[in-house]
Amino acid sequence: MAGKLTYKDAGVDTVKAAALVGEIKTHVNRTQKQRQLMGAFGLFAAAYELKGYREPVIVTGCDGVGTKLEVQLEHDRLEDAGKDLVAMSVNDILTTGGDPLMFLDYIGMAKLDDPLITRLVGGMADYLEECGCILAGGETAEMPGIVPPGVVELSGFAIGCVEKSEMVDPSTIAEGDVLVGYASDGPHANGWSLVRRVLAEHGDDFSEEDIVSLLAPTRLYHDVVQAVREAKVTPKAWAHITGGGLPENLERLFQGALGADLEIPQWEGEAVQKLLSHVDEESRFHTFNMGIGWVVVVDPSDADAACAAGPGGTVLGSVGTTEGVRVKVKA
Repeated sequence: MAGKLTYKDAGVDTVKAAALVGEIKTHVNRTQKQRQLMGAFGLFAAAYELKGYREPVIVTGCDGVGTKLEVQLEHDRLEDAGKDLVAMSVNDILTTGGDPLMFLDYIGMAKLDDPLITRLVGGMADYLEECGCILAGGETAEMPGIVPPGVVELSGFAIGCVEKSEMVDPSTIAEGDVLVGYASDGPHANGWSLVRRVLAEHGDDFSEEDIVSLLAPTRLYHDVVQAVREAKVTPKAWAHITGGGLPENLERLFQGALGADLEIPQWEGEAVQKLLSHVDEESRFHTFNMGIGWVVVVDPSDADAACAAGPGGTVLGSVGTTEGVRVKVKA
C-alpha cells in the first residue's frame, strides 16, 4: 500500500515558508525606523495607531508591476521589481496629500524561491525605508499547478492617512492655474505590453544596456511632495502619470469645461528614442508618460517654487476652458 501523502508531496512546503519569514525580517525591520506598528507580536493583522492626526482620513492604493515583470525576470532586475511595486501604490497615496503608513505585498509562485523573494522584498524595503512607510505584512503563496513555473504574481497594497483639512481637493482647480511636471526615470511600470511587442519585433535595435535603461524602476515622488510642503505651496492637485499617459491621468482632475494644452520637453535618452521610433505618434501619448511621471497643479504665483521642488521641474501649460488635455512635444 502506497504511503500517505503530505502537503510537501503536493508541492507546498510550509516549513520552508515559515523559515523564509525569518530570512526577510531584516528588510522588514528597516522599514520601521520612522514609524512602528502597534502591538505587533502575536497578532494576525498589522495595527498602526493614528496618533498625531486630529481628523484622520484613511487613503488606500493597490497596484502591481504588470507585464514589465516578465522583462525584469528575464534581465535579473528583481530589486527593481520590488521598487516598482511600492512606487505604483505609494505614489497614488501621495496624490491625496497623505502620508504612506503601511504597505503589504502579495507574491505568488509555483514553488518557493527564497533568494528571489528576498531580493523582491529587499527592493520594496529600499523604497519603503526611503519614504518612512512600514512593510506591515503580506502573503507569499506557493501554488503549484496554478502559477506556471518561472512566473511570479506580484501585487502591492498601501495604506495612508491625511488630515481632513489638508486633503488635496482637485475641485479647487480654476482657469489660469499652472501645471508643473517632473521628470520620470523611463516608462516606469506602464505600457510594457507595447514595449515587449517592440522588443519582440525589433530586438536587434536594442542592446542589453538599452533594455536595462528602459527597466529603471518607477520613481518615488515623495521628495517632490515634501519639497512643495516645505515651500509652503498649496497643491490643488497631484497626478501620478501611469497607464493612459498625460491626457487620461490629467483629465480626471478637471470638472466642467476645463482642460489644458500642454507642451512637454523632449523625452531624453537613446533607449526611449529607439522605442518611440517604433510606436505610433498618437498612441505614444496615451501609453507612456513621455518623460513626465508626476504633475502638480498650482496657483500661478506658486509656479516657480513648484518647479524648484524636484528634478526636471518645468511648467507644462495652464488650465483653460477647452475640455480635455492635449499634449505636444516642444519644438
